Amino acid sequence: MNAPAPDVIEHTNRRSGGRIGRKALRGAPVTSFPTLVRQIPVYQMVPDEAVELIHQESLSILEEVGCEFRDDEAIALWKAAGADVSETRVRIDRALLMELVSKVPSEFTLNARNPQRSVRVGGNNSIFVPMYGAPYVRDLDNNRRYGTLADLNNFHKLAYMAPALHSSSSIICEPMEIAVPKRHLHIIHSALKHSDKPFMGIVTSKDRAEDTMAMAGIVFGEDYVRDNPVLVSITNCNSPLVWDATMLDAMKVYARNNQPLILAPFALCGASTSASAVGAVAQVNAEALAGVAFTQLLRPGSPQVYGQFMVTVDMKTGAPMGGTPEAAQMMYLMGALARKYRLPWRTSGFHVGSKLNDAQAGYEANMLMHAAILAGANYIWHSAGWLEAGLTCGYSKFATDCEQLVGWYKYAGGLPFDDFKEAMAAIREVGPQGHFLGTQHTLEHFESAFFMPSIMDFNSFEQWKAEGAKDHDTRGREKARNMLADYEEPKLDQGIADGLADFIARREERLPDSVS
Repeated sequence: MNAPAPDVIEHTNRRSGGRIGRKALRGAPVTSFPTLVRQIPVYQMVPDEAVELIHQESLSILEEVGCEFRDDEAIALWKAAGADVSETRVRIDRALLMELVSKVPSEFTLNARNPQRSVRVGGNNSIFVPMYGAPYVRDLDNNRRYGTLADLNNFHKLAYMAPALHSSSSIICEPMEIAVPKRHLHIIHSALKHSDKPFMGIVTSKDRAEDTMAMAGIVFGEDYVRDNPVLVSITNCNSPLVWDATMLDAMKVYARNNQPLILAPFALCGASTSASAVGAVAQVNAEALAGVAFTQLLRPGSPQVYGQFMVTVDMKTGAPMGGTPEAAQMMYLMGALARKYRLPWRTSGFHVGSKLNDAQAGYEANMLMHAAILAGANYIWHSAGWLEAGLTCGYSKFATDCEQLVGWYKYAGGLPFDDFKEAMAAIREVGPQGHFLGTQHTLEHFESAFFMPSIMDFNSFEQWKAEGAKDHDTRGREKARNMLADYEEPKLDQGIADGLADFIARREERLPDSVS
């Protein structure tokens, strides 16, 4: 990976989180922490024998039940590889499956247009990525409404400015005023223009995936993007056990260009899986492995991300629930399986069911992010903005999530001992009945010793009341406004900017205004 510039990025596993950590805690405009290298152990909830049991059952599902691949080219590739194919049903021998899965690299570099923002995915590395796909926003005036391109621009700006976010995602919210056939062009343009961090691709059709690659080629160079990962795209298996033509088309475009895909079943546990946490994991693992294996038929050795999106459903209403203990438990199982396969893996961090940035949202988010960190997730998606089971992206939620990510970054960076000797000397300096506020150790460390959020309020009741008695949601909206006011665009080279504008104009001339 390109080495970070020392005056911009400093590794944060040291005593303070580094200079960038200190600046972030003071509220200075900082744009990126380096890849989080976890310095805490992973937690495995079940013994190795239980992980092996789930693994073996997943292999049996693929051998005996099989998985649907609803695409002629995919079926031809599976037949050529030696799988048992009947129409669109593919039964995969476990030896063939694991041979293909083993070709995926355990780590890869995800390259940003600013090389200082490039990150590592896999191993002990973790990155935080904002949410994706919300049709609605909860805006700066606390109104829920359809998202617009201006909102999407704003969220990409916020993602760029948030130090603990490592990617700008792409469809943080849908720009609903733009015609669907043309929408993807403006989504990718916004991500490339307003941030120089890595971004995510479009998967809703082959043509849109190809347009994404063409736009990436304009920014990075066509030859570069044929071999070097610059974006990550999400493909969802339709649980139970169906990879459809749209997702397979996207896989073919991105994998053949060496761009990583998240192979993630979208499972509503109890509805599209059995009403069992361990049963759901066995099914989802089979679905994910089938997708991972298929990418290696397209381009052996291409980097990929083993993934899952697993939420339980309210068995009274069928509605998806966020932040449940079972969702956390299933993360731990998926993490153990990912380590067994030596695969980079994705989960979700702050995805919640709450409609507002309230106590419910906080409880749900903490349950899931704690599991994501301790389970060793590499690509922690939906880490900023998510409300209402993903239907809404909230400005306040985005800002408060980003502040909490600084704390999680420090938590996962481990407990440093590098100033322990000086701390002990300070005790001897002060002695009984003194205080530490004026010691040299305190003067050197007061900004960095502890996580000091700016949105959360720790003042006295009287001071809080004098300052307007603002709740956390209100302070989050104010923070988002202030961040946007301070935003400075990371300018594209003028020739590249013109190239993108020309490409978008030419494609819009050819694309319809409505979906036929």
